[in-house]
Amino acid sequence: MDFFKNFADIKAVQKLGQLARTPYNLAASTALSPKRLAAYRASSCGFDFLYGTQQVDTQVMQALQELANQARLVEQFKAMKSGAVMNKIIGHDSEDRQVLHTACRDIFTNKPLAPKETAQAKEQLDRLKKFLTDLDNGTITNQQGQPFNTMVQVGIGGSDLGPRALYLALKRYCQSGRKACFIANVDPDDAAAVLAELDLSRTLINVVSKSGTTLETLTNEELVRSALTAAGLDPACHMIAVTGAGSPMDDPDKYLAAFHMYDYIGGRYSATSMVGGVTLAFALGYDNFLELLRGANAMDQAGEQINIKENLPLLMALLGIWNRNFLGYNTVAILPYSQALLRFPAHLQQCDMESNGKQVSRSGESVQWKTGPIVWGEPGTNGQHAFYQLLHQGSEIVPAEFIGFRQSQYQEDITINGTTSQQKLLANMLAQSLALALGRAHENPNKSFTGNRPSSLLLADRLTPYSMGALLALYENKIAMQGFCWNINSFDQEGVQLGKVLANRILSELAKEKEGEQLSPDSPELALLRVADLEKDAPSPKH
Repeated sequence: MDFFKNFADIKAVQKLGQLARTPYNLAASTALSPKRLAAYRASSCGFDFLYGTQQVDTQVMQALQELANQARLVEQFKAMKSGAVMNKIIGHDSEDRQVLHTACRDIFTNKPLAPKETAQAKEQLDRLKKFLTDLDNGTITNQQGQPFNTMVQVGIGGSDLGPRALYLALKRYCQSGRKACFIANVDPDDAAAVLAELDLSRTLINVVSKSGTTLETLTNEELVRSALTAAGLDPACHMIAVTGAGSPMDDPDKYLAAFHMYDYIGGRYSATSMVGGVTLAFALGYDNFLELLRGANAMDQAGEQINIKENLPLLMALLGIWNRNFLGYNTVAILPYSQALLRFPAHLQQCDMESNGKQVSRSGESVQWKTGPIVWGEPGTNGQHAFYQLLHQGSEIVPAEFIGFRQSQYQEDITINGTTSQQKLLANMLAQSLALALGRAHENPNKSFTGNRPSSLLLADRLTPYSMGALLALYENKIAMQGFCWNINSFDQEGVQLGKVLANRILSELAKEKEGEQLSPDSPELALLRVADLEKDAPSPKH
C-alpha cells in the first residue's frame, strides 16, 4: 500500500532531527509564561490537553504537523476506520485483516464508515439488550428463581485488562445490587480468592475467548465449572460465552447465552465490543454502556481532523514521537490522579506495548528507528510517595502524562485548611508537572533539581461513562497513529506466540503426553524443568 512509507524516509524527520539539537528549555527563565501555557492547549470531547510543559516550540509544532501530513496519518486512520486491511506485513505471512474496533461504536449515524461491521455490532448490542431485559424482568433467573447479582468475567489479556480497567473506572455507576469480578491469571489462587467471596447461586460466569482455545481461560473455566458443580449448581445455567462464531465455545448446550467477537477486532482494542460490553452493561446498565460507546465514537471522529491542534489523538501521538525518536526518551509514565483509573495504566501497557513493540516494518524489513516506548504508571498521589523521586532526580528522563478530573465521582468530600480533598489532589498534579519542568537550583546538590523534564496534563470535568469512552479511544487512536507513523503493524502480536509454543512443550513434558513434539534429553526446556524442580518423577537436583 502506498501508505507504507518508512519513517526515516519522511522529509519532516530530518527537519525534526535538526530541531532536536536545541529543544525548548522548560527550566529557562520565563519559559512557562502565561502566554505560552494558554497557547499550548487543545480541547476535544470534554478534555483539555495542556502541553506547555513539553519541550516544543512553534518550529517543532509546525514540523510535527508536516510529519503528520507527509506520513498521511489521518488518511491512514480514516482508511482503518473504513475497513482497509491494515493488519498485514507485505510479502510475508500475516493475519491480513481489517482493523475495525471503531465500528463497534460507529452506531450513532445512518452512514457508518464500515456498514457491514457496524451492522454486526448493532446485532450483538440488540442481543445483549434482550439478554439484560430478560435478566431484569425475571425471564432468566437462577435455578431457585432468584435474580443474578454478580458477573465474573473469565479471560486474559485483552479479554481482561480493558474491561477490568473500565469497570473499576465506572464502578460508581453500577446498578443497585449488581457487581462484576474478574479472573485472569492461571494461578489457581486468583480464581480461588474471587470465588470464595461469592454466592455462586447468584453468579453468572462470562467466559471470554475469541478462539475458544486460550489455555489460561479454558483452565480457569474448568476450575469455575468444578466449583459450580461442587455447589450443586448446573454450569449450563450459570455460564455465558463471548467468542468467535463457530469456535468450540459457541455451544448452546454448554452456555446460557453466547455473544460474538470478530477477527477484525484485536483483543487489546476490544473493550467496546462484546468483550467488554456484556460485563459492563450487566453491571453499569445498558444505557451507561451506550454512553461509553458515544464518548469513544466522539473521539474517533476527532481523530479525523487534519490540524493537529484539533485532533487530540494525533497531537498526543506526535508529541510522543518527538520525545521517543528525537529527544531519545525510552519510557512514558501514565499518571492518573484518579483512584478509579487504578488499572488504566495496566491496560495501556498492553495496548501500547503489544501494539508498537515491533522491530519489523509493514514491508517486512528491520526498522532503523525506535518504535514503541516502555509504558508504565500508577495513580497519584500514591505514586508521589513511591517512584517520583526517579522522575525528578533520576538519571533517566521519563516523560509523564498526567490525567485528572476537576470533580470527584462520588461528590463526597471534606474541606480542611480551606481546600477540599479533590482540590488537594489536583493541586498535587499541577505541582508535579511544574516541578518536573522548572526544577530548582540549590547550593546543596542533593536538594537541586535540573528540571526541563517534559509532561502533559489531560483534564476533564468528571469521570463519567462518556468521558471514559473518550479517554479510552484517545489512547487507542494515539497508539494506532504512532504505529502508522513508524510504519509498523500495530495490530498483530507475534511476540506473544513464541512463549505459548514453549509453554505447551513444557506442559507436554509435565503431563508425559508424548503425542506431540519430543523434547531431546539436552533440550533447554527439559534442562530448565529439572533445574526448577518441576519435572514429574525426576530426582531433585543436589544442592
